[in-house]
This record gives sequence, structure tokens and C-alpha cells, in this order.
Amino acid sequence: MLKLTKKADYGLMAMKHLAEHGHGAACSAKDIAESYGIPSEALAKILQRLVKAGLLISQHGTNGGYTLARSPETISAFEVIRAIDGPLFITSCITVRGECDQTDRCTIREPLRRVNDSIEQVLRSISISEMREEEEIHTAEELVRISSER
Repeated sequence: MLKLTKKADYGLMAMKHLAEHGHGAACSAKDIAESYGIPSEALAKILQRLVKAGLLISQHGTNGGYTLARSPETISAFEVIRAIDGPLFITSCITVRGECDQTDRCTIREPLRRVNDSIEQVLRSISISEMREEEEIHTAEELVRISSER
């Protein structure tokens, strides 16, 4: 089953929190962690990855904390997930090397590559500012339809 890691979940939650509550002011890792019941040590490491990827800015000092490096409309869910988990592949044959013991006989490599590309496209099309709980999406098919309408 294709599933995001907890770290990616936490990263997306933190980015959305900053988009909704930051408004130019920095939010501390502790405050974000407490808002969502996330272990603060884990969140601090995730936020540092997002800083390293250029998605967040870390400010030290009394009024320090984290702010978005860009407008939330320009930061995609894909960027956040990739910064935390690395490249997104639904199967190992989609990787750069992409070799397995079934390579010579495989009949699904290309269809799986298209599925992977579709998932990536949908995640690239969803910005942090668009991530709302009330926008309930039921199927991957609907996600693809929505992304193609944009």
C-alpha cells in the first residue's frame, strides 16, 4: 500500500500550520509540536530538513522559530514530501537504476511508471495553501481529475 511516512505527515502539518498561523512571524518547533501532539524532537529534525531544502527559514533568538521561505501558494506537497522522505517511488523498478530479477520478463514496468508520474503530478499540483481538511477527496482517480483541471 502506498503510504506517506509519519515524518512526511508531520512535515505537511507543520508547513500548513506555518501557512495559517505564521503571517510573517516565526513559530517555534515546540509550539507547532504541542498544537498537533507531535514529538518535539522528531519535529525539530523534520523542520531542519525543510530548512536545508530551502522551504523554511530558521530564525534564532528571542523571537526565533520557523517561517515559510516562500508563499504557501508556491510550495507543493511534493516538495515537502521529497525534502523529508527523498524521491517518491511506488516500486523499486521506477528508480534511476531500476533493475530487478524480473526486468527481462516484466510487463508492468511502464504502467507503474505512469502511475508514479501521475501521483507525482498530483502532489506537485497541490500547494500548502490548498491543503484543507474540508476538501475531502475520495479516490486517486478524483485526485488526477482535479489536478488535470488546474
